[in-house]
Amino acid sequence: VQLVESGGGLVQAGGSLRLSCAVSERTFSTYTMGWFRQAPGKEREFVAAIRWSGGATDYADSVKGRFTISSDNAENTVYLQMNSLKPEDTAVYYCAAQRFFRGASGSSLYDYWGQGTQVTVSS
Repeated sequence: VQLVESGGGLVQAGGSLRLSCAVSERTFSTYTMGWFRQAPGKEREFVAAIRWSGGATDYADSVKGRFTISSDNAENTVYLQMNSLKPEDTAVYYCAAQRFFRGASGSSLYDYWGQGTQVTVSS
């Protein structure tokens, strides 16, 4: 399974971006898809997750109300809509896939990772 992120870039504070994660092959209904981010000098942190089957979502407290994760099962694509962006959202954003749900927020629970896309929010 290959994951390819796109949609990153430079945006001013208060702006919006939508990240996409294209999955190389059909994923099964047991899959959970997640977004993580890593800022320079910091550990990778959980952002949001969605389950292919049922669409249940989870969010980090820092992004609740600003970010929305969604999926297009027919297109095998997961999105992260990011609104009201802040400079502290600046990071490399990674898409990840978990074959069988064991938890949403632990990075070690995910089986596949994309290479990341840079998001920079200027103040």
